Amino acid sequence: MNRPNYRSANKWLAWLMALAIVSVPLAVFAQTKIVYHNNKFKPTDDVKLGRQAAAEAEKQFPLLRDAEVNDYVERVGQHLVASIPPEFQHPEFRYYFKVINARDINAFALPGGPMYVDRGMIEAAHTEGEMAGVMAHELSHVALRHGTAQATKAQKYQVGAGIAGILGTILGGPALGQVAQAPFGVYFLKYSREYETEADLLGARIMANAGYDPRDLANMFRTIEQQGGGGGGFLSDHPSPENRYARINQEAQYLHVNNTIRDSREFLAIKERLRGYPRAQSMAEIAQSSRRYPNQGNNYPNGDPANYPSPTQGRIEYPSTRLRNYTALGVVSLSAPDNWRETSEQGSVWFAPNGGYGSSNGQAVYTHGVNIGIAQTNSRNLQQATNEFLNGLQQGSGNLRARSGYQRTSVAGRNGLSISLSNTNEATGRPEVVNLVTTLMQNGELLYIITVAPDSDYYNYQSTFQSILRSVQLHD
Repeated sequence: MNRPNYRSANKWLAWLMALAIVSVPLAVFAQTKIVYHNNKFKPTDDVKLGRQAAAEAEKQFPLLRDAEVNDYVERVGQHLVASIPPEFQHPEFRYYFKVINARDINAFALPGGPMYVDRGMIEAAHTEGEMAGVMAHELSHVALRHGTAQATKAQKYQVGAGIAGILGTILGGPALGQVAQAPFGVYFLKYSREYETEADLLGARIMANAGYDPRDLANMFRTIEQQGGGGGGFLSDHPSPENRYARINQEAQYLHVNNTIRDSREFLAIKERLRGYPRAQSMAEIAQSSRRYPNQGNNYPNGDPANYPSPTQGRIEYPSTRLRNYTALGVVSLSAPDNWRETSEQGSVWFAPNGGYGSSNGQAVYTHGVNIGIAQTNSRNLQQATNEFLNGLQQGSGNLRARSGYQRTSVAGRNGLSISLSNTNEATGRPEVVNLVTTLMQNGELLYIITVAPDSDYYNYQSTFQSILRSVQLHD
């Protein structure tokens, strides 16, 4: 038997070990270690805090009521949530995603899961990956529980105080009155250099797990700078955008992208859809205008609150996606949002949200809603009957002007006409869009459907109005 050559065997073993080391992904050795910070709060506290803050935030910010856009953002968001590394998953958290109709290039997420994406951020992003990068960064703050970790540092402040602080920081000023000026606002959403860096790095990992190139998160900083800033809390000045760009790209080289996602046609379609809306207000403008809503102060343009509808709430309730079936005038059935109220008015029926109707100088006034009625006319010709009815409307309101000519449409399978009009609401003094749709009943009477909303809100209500019109059935 030959004597073993231990020196050769050792060389062979060393070579195998070196090969094994080279074969291990670089991520095992090079990824930056991220750990939780000291936190005296429980995850259930995050959930409670975020839920309460979300309820307050939705009273202050106009949500974009577009089901197609919101569904798309929700799908991207939930895909990112599923890609959070297991060690940073929290079964108690409930993530959901909503779009704010603001032009700022920003997003924010609240403890426990609620996230709000500004419409301007979606419009600014060049790719779905850039949009997903901002969302992944904000998700990372939630997953790492940065909000309550920072509150832990401020031991003299309590969770209840943190709710006000969150909202004050989001608005970035005194728009919520004393609430926004609370000193503890800095402990939520205005994160330290360390926390911002951690959210960048974990966000890059979430993106890679989800199939996005982590470099898209870095590219978003360049996109924001090219478009003149406006990133708010996302484009923080600590650390600098240049340093964040470099740090994310450095981390990205050690990450493996799973099942790479290419830019979807859906992202481009969503951007095109948003371009069809009127220009959104900035957060600063929203903060200022919120103080001029009825029942929220004395800054009334006409100087007299009695000239306004007297809504039950300071803001108009946006349409619910849940519908309720109604029968109106004995011969019309339709579906309307279940948070709208049915009221009878001078032989017609209104369906309107809380805050969208009231009284002015003894007259009922509507700022948002749908009116359905039946009118007797002197003609059985649809266009002549519609002209007659429209002339009566214009005599009753000297501000009502046609924006276009008649368009052919269908109402419950019958030939119909529609026309878009502009008006100045007699109570608020605000410009509004009025659409009139008509068709003939079997007895020759004219069925009319009128939709109304302020210029600034009309496109947010368009899909609801169309849904109601499509649901109309006639039983004459």
